[in-house]
Amino acid sequence: MADLAEDMTRTEPGRFPTLRPKDAATIILIDRSSADPKVLMGRRHAGHKFMPDKFVFPGGRVEARDRYVPVAGQLDPQVEARLMQRLRRPSRIRARVLAVAAIREAFEETGLLLGTKVASAPKFPDGCWSAFAEAGVQPSLDELHFVARAITPPGRPRRFDTRFFAADARCIAHRVEGIIGPDAELVELTWVPIAAAKALDLPTITHVVLVDLEARIAAGFGHELPVPYYRRVNRRFVRELL
Repeated sequence: MADLAEDMTRTEPGRFPTLRPKDAATIILIDRSSADPKVLMGRRHAGHKFMPDKFVFPGGRVEARDRYVPVAGQLDPQVEARLMQRLRRPSRIRARVLAVAAIREAFEETGLLLGTKVASAPKFPDGCWSAFAEAGVQPSLDELHFVARAITPPGRPRRFDTRFFAADARCIAHRVEGIIGPDAELVELTWVPIAAAKALDLPTITHVVLVDLEARIAAGFGHELPVPYYRRVNRRFVRELL
């Protein structure tokens, strides 16, 4: 936790003083079919300027088209309520868009389509969502758990207000091959026991979220459990519970 506190307080004065964090979403897929739960980790390309060679969860910023994606199941009310906490303009639509973005990022970075098989797919926005239509998969939000939130501190060249979601591996309805490879954003995907995942080369916040996730699973993995929220307030690292 001390490493995260240092990471959350370190800045680059004068270079990027007022960047506003962008909404982002990350998803952690969990295989709980055995006594030792595993998480899906991806290794970033060594040529990336941002976190090269690090193991991460699929994720990225919210896009405008995420607002218009039809879903098969809605967010659990407790998840929705916590997603709207500590926002200047909370709305159910914003909570929904964050969850949809997590599902889209999972597909774009891994080729995995999370949701429900349907006989007739509804109309999706253009772009990557065509893969859902072709596979007959409709994203479903009712299986998503909200497990953490973290805001990149001021002074960084990139700032994100990231919501970490988790979902069981059984939510994978289809897989598109060819997404992972030597020239892709993620060059490797691997299912790793949580204890082993914590020993990988990870961004600090990823390690901390894994520790939180391990405790959450041990506590029953229910929607009623509090959600840790990491940020910097008045040059001080803060861990709050939503």
